[in-house]
Amino acid sequence: MKRLKNSLKLFLILMLLLTISIVFAFISYHITSWLYDWLGKHPQGFWLQLWTVVGVFVLFACSVIITFLIGLKKQRYYWNTIVDALSRIAKGDFTVKLELKADEDQFGQLIHGINHMAVELGEMERMRQEFISNVSHEIQSPLTSINGFAKALKNIDLPEDKRLHYLAIIEMESNRLSKISDNLLKLTSLESQHHPFEPRHYRLDKQLRNVVLTLEPNWLAKNIDMDLQLENVSVMADEDLMNQVWMNLLNNSIKFTPAAGIITLYMTKQIDTVTIAIHDNGIGLTTEQQNHVFERFYKADQSRTAENGGSGLGLSIVKKIVDMHNGTITVESKLAEFTTFFVTLPLETNMTRAKE
Repeated sequence: MKRLKNSLKLFLILMLLLTISIVFAFISYHITSWLYDWLGKHPQGFWLQLWTVVGVFVLFACSVIITFLIGLKKQRYYWNTIVDALSRIAKGDFTVKLELKADEDQFGQLIHGINHMAVELGEMERMRQEFISNVSHEIQSPLTSINGFAKALKNIDLPEDKRLHYLAIIEMESNRLSKISDNLLKLTSLESQHHPFEPRHYRLDKQLRNVVLTLEPNWLAKNIDMDLQLENVSVMADEDLMNQVWMNLLNNSIKFTPAAGIITLYMTKQIDTVTIAIHDNGIGLTTEQQNHVFERFYKADQSRTAENGGSGLGLSIVKKIVDMHNGTITVESKLAEFTTFFVTLPLETNMTRAKE
């Protein structure tokens, strides 16, 4: 198709040149005839044709020069506009949008590329500002608590039970700050392309059982029934990273499942993938919450306290790790009824992490 298009374009150019040549020959013939009449001389044969041809070349040269000057002015305008746009982008103005009309094979691709770059950089800047705002908000909250209760401890008449209570809150908020810092560092490391990624073959079902045993004090304290439906499956993945995935997901399920609730962990093996589902009968999520649950700092339950709430980074870390394994993670939920997270992993993973 492209070859046919190029051939058609070449044919049209040749026809245009032929038409221009005929027009110029017609004009040159009449101009030279007028000059001969004005001079009173009428050459014949070779000289007549020679001066007609010279006239055609002169007309061609003039048209080429005029076209070149017009094109040069247009190109200069294009380049000045493009350089100005790039200068604005370099200074942080990502609202740039070039409205220049150009052929696709000349400036069109460059203009489209600059417009696309400005849009992408603008989106990155928006995300950066939102990220900084979220980090500031998350850090400010525990700092305010620590500062307030530290001042309260200066009261020498404070009862001992209140003093211990305030100290416990300060300790809890300090731990919260530490967790936010650790998660930020972990997420930054995962996104840096330099975080260790060492996939190897191991038994996924054993890993899941070990994580459930590790969290046994948590679910026993709430009298939660853990229903495991696991088959023997081996995967090639980074065991340490995937351990973080299961810890975060199961911790969330335990946290938001009511006392005497049920958490079901089951596995479905396909030809070259395996899907792990973590289902609970907890508080559930709305459709809006499901759409944002993997975003950084997003908290489905904004009323959570520092004691039972998180930083909103856990599921972002989970998604990043699953993406690194070329896997997928989705959520299905119904408010006040259930929540199910589905993690699908390839049975074999490349030694290099998935590309962004």
